[in-house]
Amino acid sequence: MGYLIAIAMLIFTIMTMTKIWRVCVILFWRPYALTKHFRKQGVTGPPTYSCVHGSLHDIKTMMKDARKMIMDKHSHDITQRVLPHYHIWSSLYGERFLYWYGTQPRICITDVELAKEILSNKFGFYEKPKVRPSIITLIGDGLVLLSGVDWVKRRRILNPAFSMDKLKVMISRMAACTISMLDEWNRQLAIESIESKNKSLTIEMTEQFRELTSDIIAHTSFGSSFAHGREAFNAQTQLQHLIVASSSDVFIPGTQYFPTKSNLEIWKLGRKMKKSLQRIIESRLNSQSDSSSYGDDLLGIMMDTKNDGPNKLNMNEIMEECKTFFFAGHETTSNLLVWTIFLLSLHKDWQEKLRQEVMEICGMEIPDSDMLSKLKMVNMVLLETLRLYCPVIELERMSLKDMKLGDLMIPRGTCLMIPVTMIHRSKEYWGEDSNEFNPMRFINGVSKAAKHPNALLAFSVGPRNCIGQNFSMMEAKTVMALILQRFSWSLSPDYQHAPVNNLSLQPQHGLPIIIKLVQL
Repeated sequence: MGYLIAIAMLIFTIMTMTKIWRVCVILFWRPYALTKHFRKQGVTGPPTYSCVHGSLHDIKTMMKDARKMIMDKHSHDITQRVLPHYHIWSSLYGERFLYWYGTQPRICITDVELAKEILSNKFGFYEKPKVRPSIITLIGDGLVLLSGVDWVKRRRILNPAFSMDKLKVMISRMAACTISMLDEWNRQLAIESIESKNKSLTIEMTEQFRELTSDIIAHTSFGSSFAHGREAFNAQTQLQHLIVASSSDVFIPGTQYFPTKSNLEIWKLGRKMKKSLQRIIESRLNSQSDSSSYGDDLLGIMMDTKNDGPNKLNMNEIMEECKTFFFAGHETTSNLLVWTIFLLSLHKDWQEKLRQEVMEICGMEIPDSDMLSKLKMVNMVLLETLRLYCPVIELERMSLKDMKLGDLMIPRGTCLMIPVTMIHRSKEYWGEDSNEFNPMRFINGVSKAAKHPNALLAFSVGPRNCIGQNFSMMEAKTVMALILQRFSWSLSPDYQHAPVNNLSLQPQHGLPIIIKLVQL
């Protein structure tokens, strides 16, 4: 008996020592070795390294200070505010530098050719790194986060929902949701005119566009209205705030199971979202008399895979994709519209040019796909907005094996950070006016707008480019055309220019806009 106890103690001691050794490697040896490895290649970074935290203390301090900054509304050089650590460290250590996000090594890559190589790699050598469980609760374990064979399978299933033929049919639904919002603006203007003789109205656009794009994604992709999905959208919004607040904190695996105040709130919101989505799916199930087809929108296509062998999606997989598209489907377009309205309020000449183009091509009709394709200047302004105020401010990939990238040797497990905001303002690619609003740079298309054809990374590039980019652009064109037909606008004096990264780029203090009816 004593012999067995001794063996058990020996095994326990070996296992304990092995775990201690692994922790020591992660916390001490690896940071030292990788720092030395990159220094030999001419890549340095902030010298302050804190065990477990890495550079997070410095990042948190810089982000906190940056959020207090109010910028000149005419300044579009927002890197110092939304990526202050990149702004400071690139000036000190060059555009390629190493820093530690906790125990995770990160290399900043601003060379577009290298970014293209990373994002276009078809062999799976650069994958999206694992995210915190709270982010999975928010956006779902769907297409955005999947990798390898699972991603290929899911992308193949979902591609038909975003074909141009499908998108053309969705325009009328997009327009109906938009006109409903504009009718409400008209009603409020009429009340304001009667009560105070004021022919203008101030509207906070951030919330307006969030509700509009939520309504559009619900109608076009899930066959329901914003009212039916309100609980899911509200839960996602609250989750988003919780996640942003803790994004610069160290995450220790396993702590997501502790009943902390934050976790309890995340669990509660996750349950709310799940119940709301279940109701939408069950409603579709109950509304179909012919069980062989559930419709030709996103939800219908996912549900129709049930009899399709290897392409079958189970209920949980459908639920996760619903989370992904509920969030991604409205968040990015909402912010694109917000920043477009902001830029056109500063540049009234372009607002008028766009209005003239819309009236010449569409008149007062609801635009169809043919009309939208002819709105060249509207498209140019949207692209310039995506360049200056891209909803996604950085892209991230992780090397799954030791890789040669340009003149760098990248060790396995290194995260490669592509700061979209910095690349979109690079004078090397965009010229001396890179921080200025100039839609004319896109007159010959995206590939010829800069000195590198892939310098615009708004929807990423390569096989994992955004599946919904055509949907988003068509939606933005539809909404902008309908607004331009009916209203003119200017920036409220109460506006404070403070772009902030809340998982997507938003105005920290909202966007109050003064609207008036267009005099035809």
